[in-house]
Order: sequence, then C-alpha cells, then structure tokens
Amino acid sequence: MNYFNTNERKGVVVLLTLIVVLQLLYHFTDFSSKLSVDLKAPEIVSLQREIDSLKLIEIDRRKPKIFPFNPSFITDYKGYRLGMNTEEINKLLAYRKTGKYINTTREFQKVTGINDSLLAVISPYFKFPDWVTKKNLKNNYSKDIVVTTPYTKDSKYPTKIDDFTGPKKDLNTATKDELRVVRGIGEKLAARIIKYRTKLKGYMIDEQLYEVWYLDKEVVDKVLQQFTVLSKPKIERININTAQFKEVLHAPYMNYELTKKIFEYRDEMAEIQSLEELKKIDSFPVEKFDRISLYLKVE
Repeated sequence: MNYFNTNERKGVVVLLTLIVVLQLLYHFTDFSSKLSVDLKAPEIVSLQREIDSLKLIEIDRRKPKIFPFNPSFITDYKGYRLGMNTEEINKLLAYRKTGKYINTTREFQKVTGINDSLLAVISPYFKFPDWVTKKNLKNNYSKDIVVTTPYTKDSKYPTKIDDFTGPKKDLNTATKDELRVVRGIGEKLAARIIKYRTKLKGYMIDEQLYEVWYLDKEVVDKVLQQFTVLSKPKIERININTAQFKEVLHAPYMNYELTKKIFEYRDEMAEIQSLEELKKIDSFPVEKFDRISLYLKVE
C-alpha cells in the first residue's frame, strides 16, 4: 500500500537530506574560534582606561558630600556619616546640654576625644560663626606680641623700648628687626607692615600705618613714636581721564566696583574736571578721598 503521494514523498526526502547534511556539518566542521584578541593592544588599553575612569567618577559621585557645618550642632546621623563612634557623639551631645558651644578645632577634639586622623579629615569643613572666627584670629595674633627679652646677637627678640626719646627713623626704610623694637610688634606684624608698605609703593603719610590689617591703634601709636615718613616715595599719579581700566584698578584703595563707577561717570561726563567730582559718585568712599587722591590726578 502506498501511504504517501508524490508531493509528500518529495518532502520526506528533502527533510531526510537536510538532517544528513546537518549531521555531517556537526561531525566534520570545527566550530572553535580561531580569532584571538590582543589585550595589550593600544586600542584595548585605551578603552580599558576610559572604562576605569568612568567607574571612578561614578564611585566618587556616589560618595556622600560634606558641606561646611558648625561642629556644635552635629546630630547622631551626621556624626555617624562623618565617621564618629557612639561614645564620641554622646560626649558632644552631653557637652551641648550644658549650654556650651564648640568654638575651636582643638576644643572639638578635647570634648569628643576623636583621633588626629579623623580630625584632619573633617575639621576643614568646620564653619564657626563670624564673631568666633574673628576672636580666634585675634587670639592667634596676640601671640605675636613679644615680651621684653634681653637682646644679644644670638637672641631671637630685641629689647623692647617703652619711652623713646631719640630722633625718629624713616618708616619707609625700617627693617623688620628695627620695627620689632617697638613693644607689641613681633615677627609677623613687622612683616605685615613692610608688606603693606610695598603694596602702597611706600608710605605717603604716617596715618596709612593705621590701615595695616590687625594692627591695633595703640601699637601703631607706639610705632609712630619711633618712626615717621621721612622720605616720601615718588608716586606716578594716574590721570583718570586717559588711564586704562586696569591702571586705575591696580591703584591703592581701588577695587573693581569703585573703578567701574569712576569709568561710568567719566563716560557720562565726557571728562572729569576735578578729583572732587569723584565724591559725587554713588557710594564713593568719601572718608578715603584724601588717600585715593594721593594716587590719582585729573589733567
């Protein structure tokens, strides 16, 4: 009996032939890859470096960011994130309950007992109130005041003079050692006086000494008992009608905003006739006019 018609027989033959071909391919064909990849090739190394760089960026992005903070108000959660242990956090909280505040980095370590390594990591983010910062600065610079010490060639400090009666020396040629003879002037303050003198290109008047940063009036008074401006510097005053913006900006007592206002006024008026006109400019520091006029002119 014939179970298949002609078309069906052809289909069976094709199917059997396909099966045989696939079996032959499977047994006699080598499917193993003959391709090899050189992992040291410049392209591969460059790509790997780029991948590693992107990984580092992602890791850094996921790190918790630390923003400036007042160490007196660290919470439990904040303390844990900073790396403090429970005992250190509890000490801080107990200290705060007494109504006291942390005002210095050293005080924070003393209260909490954290180690130097952790302190070095988190202390750069400490943000104290402005009045505390100013107080700390004053206390630090007060250490610059030198007590009376016998002076020899090998001594670090000169003998301090309280009642000076001799001829005054030139403030514009005074050295650090000469300035340190004044009671209240140490190494740092003497250097600051000379640095400001350089910025001004020399003191024009004695009163400019009062402008030295963090130099108390009482100390300046003592300096001026022994020093005064004997040789005034030769200052090439700047003609604000012809000067470039940068020239005026770099003059003593000038800043960007004030320079900008002067140039805007000059452009509006076409020409400045007198330095006194500068006082008409909005927010012009009239109290500094005498100083500013030492370095500017109108022609």
